[in-house]
Amino acid sequence: MKIMNEAAFNEQNVFGKGQENTFFAKYFVGESFLNPLTMPGEYPVFLANITFEPGCRNNWHIHHAKEGGGQILLCTAGSGWYQEEGKEAVSLEPGTVIKIPVGVKHWHGAKADSWFSHIAVEVPGVDTSNEWCEPVSDDAYAKL
Repeated sequence: MKIMNEAAFNEQNVFGKGQENTFFAKYFVGESFLNPLTMPGEYPVFLANITFEPGCRNNWHIHHAKEGGGQILLCTAGSGWYQEEGKEAVSLEPGTVIKIPVGVKHWHGAKADSWFSHIAVEVPGVDTSNEWCEPVSDDAYAKL
């Protein structure tokens, strides 16, 4: 469901917007917010609610692991996009679940005309890491 009004979105965003995502800001076009639901080291699975302002998206990136790993997105509010390299973009709505295997280059974020939130689940694995790549071009994003 597309939501442009921030106050209306915040009412739908049941896991909370959190704080400005300054640590990872260099890997995003636009402003994002991070609300950790578990803390690394406190529990074996890291969960965080990520909120994207309209038009915000993260750079192309790849999750790596020697064993296990990957990411799961649980879409909770607003409307967004997910795209794997070489494939068409997928519309994200509340209730959508995206399973991202290790080694798949992809990006995700809000639609141009909606706020968007998802819970990011970092799947436990051995020697996990993220490789951040180039931003999604404005031209490619505008065509969605």
